[in-house]
Amino acid sequence: MPLFQQSVVKKYLNDLDKDNLQQRWTAFTAHFHNAAIQQNILNAKEEEYQEGFVRDLFVNVLGYTLNPQPDYNFVLEKKTEADSTKSDGAILQGGKVVGVIELKDTATTDLDKVEKQAFGYKHRHRDCIYVITANFQKLRFYINDAIEYEEFDLFNLTQERFALLYLCLSEQTIFKNIPLLIKKASLTQEETVTKKLYADYSGFRKKLFHNIIELNPQYPKIELFQKTQKLLDRFLFILFAEDRLLVPPNSVREILRQWQQLKEMDAEVPLYERFSKYFGYLNTGHQGKQYEIFAYNGGLFATDEMLDHIKIDDALLYDSCMALSNYDFQTEIDVNILGHIFEHSLNEIEELERSLASPSGGGREGATRRKKDGIFYTPRYITKYIVANTVGALCEQKKEELSINEEVFAYRKRKDKKREELVKLLDDYRHWLLQLTICDPACGSGAFLNQALEYLIAEHRHIDELKANLFGDAFVLTDLDNEILEHNLFGVDINEEAVEIARLSLWLRTAKKDRKLSSLNNHIQCGNSLIDDPAIAGDKAFNWQKAFPKIFEKGGFDVVIGNPPYVRADSPGNTLDFREHLTSNGNFKTLSGKWDLYIPFVELSLQLLKQDGRSALIIPDAYCHANYSQQSLQWLISNKYLFQIDYFPEIEVFENVGVKSIIINNIKATSKDYSQRIFISPTEYQETILNQYPESFRLDFKKSIIENKEGEFLDLYSICYVSKGIVGNSDEKHFQGEFEVADLLSDVKDETHQKLYFEGKDIGKWYLMNKRWIEYGTERSPSKWSRKGFTNFFESSPKLVAMRSPGNIPRILLDKEDGYFNESAIGFKRWTDLKGVENLSLKNAVNSEEERKGFERISESYDYNFLLCILNSKLICFELNSNRRSNIHIYPEDYKTIPIPKTDSESQLPLIAKADIMLATNKELQELRQQLLQLLQSNFPGVQINKKLEQWPLLSFAALLKELSKQKIKPTLPQQSEWMNYFEEQKTKALALQTVIDDTDKEIDAMVYALYGLTNEEIKIVEGG
Repeated sequence: MPLFQQSVVKKYLNDLDKDNLQQRWTAFTAHFHNAAIQQNILNAKEEEYQEGFVRDLFVNVLGYTLNPQPDYNFVLEKKTEADSTKSDGAILQGGKVVGVIELKDTATTDLDKVEKQAFGYKHRHRDCIYVITANFQKLRFYINDAIEYEEFDLFNLTQERFALLYLCLSEQTIFKNIPLLIKKASLTQEETVTKKLYADYSGFRKKLFHNIIELNPQYPKIELFQKTQKLLDRFLFILFAEDRLLVPPNSVREILRQWQQLKEMDAEVPLYERFSKYFGYLNTGHQGKQYEIFAYNGGLFATDEMLDHIKIDDALLYDSCMALSNYDFQTEIDVNILGHIFEHSLNEIEELERSLASPSGGGREGATRRKKDGIFYTPRYITKYIVANTVGALCEQKKEELSINEEVFAYRKRKDKKREELVKLLDDYRHWLLQLTICDPACGSGAFLNQALEYLIAEHRHIDELKANLFGDAFVLTDLDNEILEHNLFGVDINEEAVEIARLSLWLRTAKKDRKLSSLNNHIQCGNSLIDDPAIAGDKAFNWQKAFPKIFEKGGFDVVIGNPPYVRADSPGNTLDFREHLTSNGNFKTLSGKWDLYIPFVELSLQLLKQDGRSALIIPDAYCHANYSQQSLQWLISNKYLFQIDYFPEIEVFENVGVKSIIINNIKATSKDYSQRIFISPTEYQETILNQYPESFRLDFKKSIIENKEGEFLDLYSICYVSKGIVGNSDEKHFQGEFEVADLLSDVKDETHQKLYFEGKDIGKWYLMNKRWIEYGTERSPSKWSRKGFTNFFESSPKLVAMRSPGNIPRILLDKEDGYFNESAIGFKRWTDLKGVENLSLKNAVNSEEERKGFERISESYDYNFLLCILNSKLICFELNSNRRSNIHIYPEDYKTIPIPKTDSESQLPLIAKADIMLATNKELQELRQQLLQLLQSNFPGVQINKKLEQWPLLSFAALLKELSKQKIKPTLPQQSEWMNYFEEQKTKALALQTVIDDTDKEIDAMVYALYGLTNEEIKIVEGG
């Protein structure tokens, strides 16, 4: 992938001094394009030419001053700041290292192998931005990370490419940070172009679809939608092909121009008819008087009965095609941009398909299923890393097996027989490479398959280089793109449009002039990867052995990679029939509890592999500690398939998802060691290798402090029934789409909205921050709720309620108002308060009636205030954060096993008294805070209460005025005077109350420590000391 956007680079290239650039080019070619010098460089060892290379390129051409010259800015053998390791060279600015250089001789043809060493030096120089690696013939230039780079073949460099080399590496440009500025501008430009193109592309699709529906009512809407996407793929291919000269340039505009001419000549035909004719040319070929069109086909332009006969509005087609043709698909739009656009497209496509599938043909606005289900476009640094660690690892293993060592292939005079033996090794390796099979079982728009394609193309290129080295020739690229598509890459996705887009993305990456597109129909297929039963999956039922018989004749795929969908057990659309079928059909052994959809994909990835094959999947880090994943994880461990987990604790791999990611790496063999890699940047990690699996795979695992404490304890579950709250959306199975919980809510209590309602986000520590009221006792509510719970759990007596997603600080309150809460909160009700209540939930919660009666007797002696103090304490916060099953949510199961000291009613009194203080003081403080805010809104209409204003006791009066000023509210001087006195008075009261709360909180913590018998050392651990 290129480091820069070409359109951005052009602007900077135009600013270079042309005379100076010509002089530098002359100096460069005099040396690096001299055949005799090239021959000597090929024969030179690293240490023989290292300093000479620096002088010949960096000093004589790029303008640096080498030590020991006065005012030098380039040094050899530069020690790093962190240790005594040395890079081969370094660029200095103001005495600081801004660039490091790592050099090898031409025997090292694969500069990927130099990358890690070079970046190791970079990370040890805090101000380093640029990294250069070279083997005297090839040179790579990186900025900040190893994700993208520019590569230059110095022996065959054109004057145009030399200009870019000079722009990247000259003293003048490096010291002005021009390359970094170009990269930043490129990222901005890429984002701008992506947004603009997507807006045009998406707008075209929507208009086109609605127009096709309107003009072609004889066809089913869902089929027309699928044809709309295929039509868009055709247009996109032509736009791409015309700018890359695969078809005559400006083909789209020429079609539009010819149609306009016919119109003016009163020989008007539908514009779509003209495009259909062109599609036919691309399918079968065309030899015209002025131009020739090759038969690319590949299935994309094959005859399609419905597409060939639909009608489309001329004006719509003309305007949209003209707008898209304004983009330069050669310099502005690369495959990376297209990848993002394709994935965004899938989000919209699935939203529209769901809308079309609903009974009304409409549907609610909202997040698409792909976003709801955690299906996001995987960043390039992840796909690149995963491919390198699966496909790349197998390639390295095979090269080692064949004794393919770069040193052996370095240019030197050899006998023909030896040379033939080495050529045969490379041919054997290429033959093996073309048999390698790589599969993504949830391929989406093809991000992983495209990355694998890129890797394999580079590997074949490396073979060509090694062959050229043997003979001392310029290497000739072997054109094997189509063979790679036809032999190496396989994918399946449940979404038909995703499959079409994945095929298109592979075609766009490999399309060559006058070469047929590979047919990918048998390689990228549509189906449900997990289900082969038509009774459950309908026409999406997918049998892997039947779909890919030749693969399974050989035992399976060599590599399985991907980003499987993340779908919680309680997600809409995750039907009970589907889950029951997967759990009971015998195909999966690892589905346990409320398993997430990625769990069967983990098992599937191993099922699809041949012996010694490798798999790598990026999945949520909940896999390391969630209850539902333990059976899957233990299965990997017991079979010793798992050999590495990659963690990204501080990196948001998928933006705005709220899920931390890991990569699990498996091998279908017995792994010897286990490796843990913790990424501290997208391309830098710290690795620990163990000779056995760790006690816990959770990265932030801490041992429980109270787990092995002496003394008598009871699980909280033996005192309280613990459960999540309601799901107030209409039940999907019986009342799909009728209403959402938001339709049932009001800020005011009335005859319809009778019951207090709150969510996890409304729960503060000890108090409720926000009250709303939910419709109750009507025809739809609660009878049509998706999850109702049972009345006695919410009403009739007090209960404790905790927030499920509290970050690192669990928050629990005491509810005495019979409130209903949703699934983002967890309720705790003493068993004694549920005495006499009979339902299935309570029956399933205990092992026997005798056990329940025992719980009822036990819970009688426990006071809610006592339990509230314990659950809100720092100790229980520590325990939950140590052992909870998710970084995002706390589950009922996390609370159920919390040990509560056995104690009598009298021993609870001291903590009960503290709880009374906390409840009363928090209530008084909240009322005080709300009173001032209400007064503020009353005195200054239109004021919006933001987060800073909510925390007004922490503001100065000047800061309060500043917040009001931001909202263009400026109190008069008399108002300021009156408000200042009142504000300061209320602030003093609020801070005094807060002091009582803070002091009481500390007292409660100390009492809880004593109750559990913590030592001073253990208290320090809990408090983070």
